[in-house]
Amino acid sequence: MNWSQQWHGFWHGQIGEWILTRGLRIVMLVLAAMLAARFVNWIAQKVTQRIDADFRESDALVRSETTKHRQAVASVISWVTIAMLVVIVFVEFTDILAIPIASLVAPAAVIGAALGFGAQRLVQDLLSGFFIITEKQYGFGDLVALTVSGIALPAEGTVIDVTLRVTKLRSSEGEMLTIPNGQIVKTVNLSKDWARAVVDIPVPVTADLHTVNDLLNGVCESAMNDPQMRELLLDKPQVMGVESIQVDTVNLRMVARTLPGKQFEVGRRLRLLVIAALAGAGIASPAETSTLAPAVAQEPKQ
Repeated sequence: MNWSQQWHGFWHGQIGEWILTRGLRIVMLVLAAMLAARFVNWIAQKVTQRIDADFRESDALVRSETTKHRQAVASVISWVTIAMLVVIVFVEFTDILAIPIASLVAPAAVIGAALGFGAQRLVQDLLSGFFIITEKQYGFGDLVALTVSGIALPAEGTVIDVTLRVTKLRSSEGEMLTIPNGQIVKTVNLSKDWARAVVDIPVPVTADLHTVNDLLNGVCESAMNDPQMRELLLDKPQVMGVESIQVDTVNLRMVARTLPGKQFEVGRRLRLLVIAALAGAGIASPAETSTLAPAVAQEPKQ
C-alpha cells in the first residue's frame, strides 16, 4: 500500500503532472515532427523515382531539361520543408515550456549577430543554390564542369544531387564530389539542350588535302548512315577545314552536333571511322611518317 500510495502521489505531484501534460506534449510533438520529416523524404524519393522511371520507360536517349529541373526542385522542396518543420517545432517548444517570445529577442539578436559573422559562407551557399535552381543552370543528370574558388582544375562530373547548400557530382573515375554552391565561380554545362563533338585529325604535310577532305566528307556521310550514330547525331557532321599548321603536320577539324552528354561517345566513333578511312586510302599518320624518315635517310646510295 505504501508503494502504491507513493506511485499515486508521484503522478499527482508537480513532476508527474508536468510529465503528463507538457512532457507528453513534447514527446508527441517530436514524434510527429520525425514522422512528418520521414514522410516528406519518402514523397521526395517517390517523385524522383517516378520521374526517373518515366525517363527509363520512354524511348529518349537523354533526359529532357524539364525532367532534370523537376528532380532538382523536388530535392530542394524536401530540404526546405524539413527546415520549416524544425522552426515550427522550436516555436511549439517555447509555447509548451511557457517561454515568452519577448524574452528571446535580446538573446536572438546576439546569436543572430554571431551567426551573421560565422555563417556568412552558409548564407552565401544558400543564396547561390537558390539562383542555380531558379535559373536552371544545371539539374539532375547533367554533365558539368564547375570552377571552384581556390582550386586550379575544374570539378567535372555528372550531377547526382542538387540542394540549396551543396552540389554533388560523380566523376568519371567513380568519385563523388561535394561542392558548396557558394564556392562555385563558373558553371559549364556540357549537356544543356545539345552538345558538340570536336575531332581534330592530324595529317602529314605531304598528304593531298583535297583527297583528305573528300575522305572526311565520306566519313560524315557514313556516320549518318550508321544506325547507332544516327540516333545520337542531330545533324550531319561537318569538316571545318584546316585548324592549325605545324612543322610536319596539318590539323583538320570535324564537328558534329549531338544529343546532350553524347559528344564523347560520338567523338570516339568518329575517330574510328576517320582512322579506318585514312588507313584504307594509304595516308600515313604523322607518327608513321616521322619513323619512316630516318630509315629513308639511312638507305645506301646507289
